[in-house]
Amino acid sequence: MPHVISAAIIGISAEPITVETDVSQGMGCFNVVGLPDTGVKEARERIKSAIRNSNFEFPRHRVIVNLAPADIRKQGPMYDVPIAVSLLAARGFVRADILTTTVMIGELALDGSLRPVNGVLTAALMAAKRGYKAIVVPADNAQEAAVVPNLVVLAAASLRQIVSHLDGIENIVPTITDETIAERTFPIDFCDIKGQMHAKRGLEIAAAGAHNVLLKGPPGTGKTLLARAIPSILPPLTREESLEATSIASVAGVLSRGEGLINVRPFRSPHHSCSAVSLVGGGAWPRPGEVSLAHRGVLFLDELPEFSRHVLEHLRQPLEDGEVTVSRAAATLRFPSRFLLLAAMNPCPCGFATDPRRPCVCSAKSISLYRKRISGPLLDRFDLVIEVPNLDTATLVSDIPAEASSEIRARVETARRLQSDRFAGTALFTNSEIPTSRIKDWCRADEGGKKLLEQALNAQALSPRGYGRVLKVARTIADLAGEEAIRDVHIAEALQYRLSEK
Repeated sequence: MPHVISAAIIGISAEPITVETDVSQGMGCFNVVGLPDTGVKEARERIKSAIRNSNFEFPRHRVIVNLAPADIRKQGPMYDVPIAVSLLAARGFVRADILTTTVMIGELALDGSLRPVNGVLTAALMAAKRGYKAIVVPADNAQEAAVVPNLVVLAAASLRQIVSHLDGIENIVPTITDETIAERTFPIDFCDIKGQMHAKRGLEIAAAGAHNVLLKGPPGTGKTLLARAIPSILPPLTREESLEATSIASVAGVLSRGEGLINVRPFRSPHHSCSAVSLVGGGAWPRPGEVSLAHRGVLFLDELPEFSRHVLEHLRQPLEDGEVTVSRAAATLRFPSRFLLLAAMNPCPCGFATDPRRPCVCSAKSISLYRKRISGPLLDRFDLVIEVPNLDTATLVSDIPAEASSEIRARVETARRLQSDRFAGTALFTNSEIPTSRIKDWCRADEGGKKLLEQALNAQALSPRGYGRVLKVARTIADLAGEEAIRDVHIAEALQYRLSEK
């Protein structure tokens, strides 16, 4: 009985699945067993048509296909190709000796052609890790799989082509990854934004240490523009980060067809009407949400108080742990969610409470209720709170060029390299990820800085979490200055972004 290897996507990892087919005498039927979902069961009709339209005879006997192990749920159309090849091998149309060294995934069209599927990179990583020699994927998924080293990627256009390759009639040329990295382009540059030097400095610190930021100010001051410009000062993804981000995008089905590794940090901006499931992930069979799609990038929440408080409270775990756990009856899965949280909000419902030019029409009660839409524990998780005021006329009409994103990005990349050297041999990437147990090792302040922190603890009633976050931000400011020791000036600037929260 021939065995064909496929893959089951579980979260953002994969497990090998053995597809075995038995064709025996009896009343004509075609059954798939092994915990398949509706999508896999519907594959029977696609496979019948694809086999016949590929000029092969479909057996008129009893056909049983088993997807093993049977305790792993199988979903989606990615089992079309392995089931079809297993059935053809059982009928003697395909050599069975090389099937156990090759992983196969792909959806079949009725005419026998292959359509792209989700999760190909995850399956390819599993295949390479388990020692399989090759993987057969649809042509549109070839570049995605080809980034995995030590694995032969066979991009097939049709079922007939796969059979010809397996029988040695016409070999498929292995796909080689396109090493060309497209130049990163950004729609908004910091030089296009006039003024707001305080906000730009805060965003530079946030980008250097991956710190969470809250922008506060009246409407029209440029909060959203500043937020959408932050990708232009973020450093390029490392290969490890790129593999993580691409795997998540592949599983979620948001990776562009024909694309290889993602080389631009994700920037996700969900609407304030989004649900908790769309934000943190979930569903009957858990899928990654916005917090995971923003992994190693930016999650931007515009008009923060307009989000449901119930939805926002779901951000606590991913912000603290760097991952989100989604529990359902079908499975409990963990998705990575290490992102920079960037939010923007008005100071009141009308937006003009802090604007000296336009009067605020909100009552004290409505302002209080508006601000209470965001809980204190969530606000405490913002490392920097930045006021974005209206610009004066002289700044608006000025022709003095602002600093370009490329100059800011150079300083950010230098600071990130210092962090990379500091955290060598650990699972950490940035200062914001420093655990509480290691703050005393990596965020040690000098005597002047300690005295300033003591004064802040007494005067500003910093929480233990806030105390740790001030030290982490100060560590990033010192890195930007190229200094090893955290001095009082670094602590003072870090405290400045906590003060604005009050």
